[in-house]
Amino acid sequence: MSLPVCVLDASVGVKWFRDEPGSEESRGLVEEHIAGTLTIVVDTLFCYEVLRAASRDTEPRDATRIWSDLARLDLITVPLGEELVAAATDARADLGCSLYDAFSAGVASLLGAPLYSADARAHGAHPGVRLIGRTRSLTKPGQRPDGSRTSTLG
Repeated sequence: MSLPVCVLDASVGVKWFRDEPGSEESRGLVEEHIAGTLTIVVDTLFCYEVLRAASRDTEPRDATRIWSDLARLDLITVPLGEELVAAATDARADLGCSLYDAFSAGVASLLGAPLYSADARAHGAHPGVRLIGRTRSLTKPGQRPDGSRTSTLG
């Protein structure tokens, strides 16, 4: 039996180390990964981004602790390669985000897995994205999160 798979953008990983909206949900995902009930997949930029953002405004030595915690998680990291660059390029065109932000969406597209992100600007239009730390929905009335219309008939 295979485990469910999800792809995380670094904006979600930062929430493991900072107390901010969505931190509890983000930590729940990593707890499932540690328990062996969920597989977390990330792009090759994930750890760099999390380390940079999570250690911002902290003591210099906190970066070492954060790296140690990240390294112990055994996240599945998709390396940079032609297939991923092509998928990220497509995601960039579809989402209107930077290529840098498009890598996590590219991984999700390649795997057919849900993308979890706290970056609504970069990933809000990605099909089936699960936004963390949002206080309101980005969908319009009568629209599902995947962009399809709901029926207006009772």
